[in-house]
Amino acid sequence: MTALEDNTLFSIQQLALSYRAKPVLQGINWDWELGDHWAILGANGAGKTALATVICGEQTRFAGTYHRSETLREGGTAYVCFERGRRLCERDQKLDCAEFESSARDIGTRVSDLLPSEEWSTQGRDALIELLGIQDILARGLRYISTGQMRKALLASALFSKPALLILDSPLDGLDLATQARLSEALNSIMAQTPAVLTLCRSPDEIPRACNKLMLLDRGRIVGTGTPDEVLSSPEGRRALETPPLSFSVPPRKTQLSKPLGNEATIELKNVSVSFGDLCVFKDFNWRMEPHQHSLIAGPNGCGKSTLLDLLTGDNHKAYGQDVSLFGQRRGSGESVWEIKARFGRVDARMQFAVPNGSTVEAVVLSGFFDSVGLRDRPSDLQRSSARSWLAALGLSSQQSTEFHTLSFGLQRLVLLARAMVKEPGVLLLDEATLSLDPGHRTLLLDAVDHVIDQGECQLLFVSHTAGELPRCINQVLQFEPQEDGSRILVSDR
Repeated sequence: MTALEDNTLFSIQQLALSYRAKPVLQGINWDWELGDHWAILGANGAGKTALATVICGEQTRFAGTYHRSETLREGGTAYVCFERGRRLCERDQKLDCAEFESSARDIGTRVSDLLPSEEWSTQGRDALIELLGIQDILARGLRYISTGQMRKALLASALFSKPALLILDSPLDGLDLATQARLSEALNSIMAQTPAVLTLCRSPDEIPRACNKLMLLDRGRIVGTGTPDEVLSSPEGRRALETPPLSFSVPPRKTQLSKPLGNEATIELKNVSVSFGDLCVFKDFNWRMEPHQHSLIAGPNGCGKSTLLDLLTGDNHKAYGQDVSLFGQRRGSGESVWEIKARFGRVDARMQFAVPNGSTVEAVVLSGFFDSVGLRDRPSDLQRSSARSWLAALGLSSQQSTEFHTLSFGLQRLVLLARAMVKEPGVLLLDEATLSLDPGHRTLLLDAVDHVIDQGECQLLFVSHTAGELPRCINQVLQFEPQEDGSRILVSDR
């Protein structure tokens, strides 16, 4: 094709893609002219990620044609997404050799290992590292950095490969507001020096200033292309970003007691400290969560918020030997890790990637009874009844037999909320649970959380970076403030 040789990066004609007989992309026609930077905007389930996997070569089974220019074939494509970080961490987990190390800790892949130095001068390498603000984590293992730090590390890795096309899947997800602002400026600077950048966005606010072309996707079809101003001001643009409402109903009543008796605190920590080698996460932390309180855990990336959650749920052994009490019982008094986990229901963005392919929505919810990611145990009739009651309570009855991975990200997150609630937890933990959701599904999830809290006897621990992204029930705030010798945590009422 002559046009591809002259001024076109790639050309797509009548592209169609299905997943397990369900259409994901339909009738996609798209020519990318050299010099353009594109953004694709769409709600969860619109087809953005599916289209990106075709462009970068991860998905090869599709109908239609996809012609790449010589520039793209030679320079290649770099795809920065949450999924790659998850795969890297899973590989390190499988290869972990901590039991053979004197420190009982295996660093695994370091951030610096992702940054090849070939074809880069020392000055250029240092400038890029400084631009992305990753100097302090170069020696850290990927499993020991925050979601936001992982995102920046993967972006740096992609840029060091000097691709002809850089694809960024919601690059600001999981970042605190200050880091979002810094990275937004960095991205605009990067786009001025990179041949072609494609950004996948769920909200108009995520579109980089340097993008001069916008595609709007809705249920696998292109409903608008042009400049960002043209597309966003169109009636199709406004309609495509609307989220269909769900009707909630009363959740099932608890059959067991998960709260402490009397006036004992649900959670109480006295002078608790956590360190990993020379890295102090926080020290001498005191906190009391009363039975009527619902708490926000806030602070910048990497300050220790998720570490605190892991401390409570038994996923971090640093709680042992310290003054930590849960539901009126001192940790280390003979309870097992599984007994601790039974009192907590947890939802985070990483869970949905771990759900086995082919799992139905009902199976995912039932797995909550067994604290497993996939359903490997035979549920009882009573458990099935409870799972269906929770799906009904969250407006998901019609999705009961649907395959989990065919749902939009937003509906998947609601299914995970039902999974967390079936075992009647005393505390619901939401760790960046709104990550990767478009504004409509984010609001839907927060409304569902408030509905669960208002109707039930469960308390809430909510981790969030974004202002305004809070359930209404929050009445206590734990604010992490990083210091050189570990984070200081301020506790206040709201």
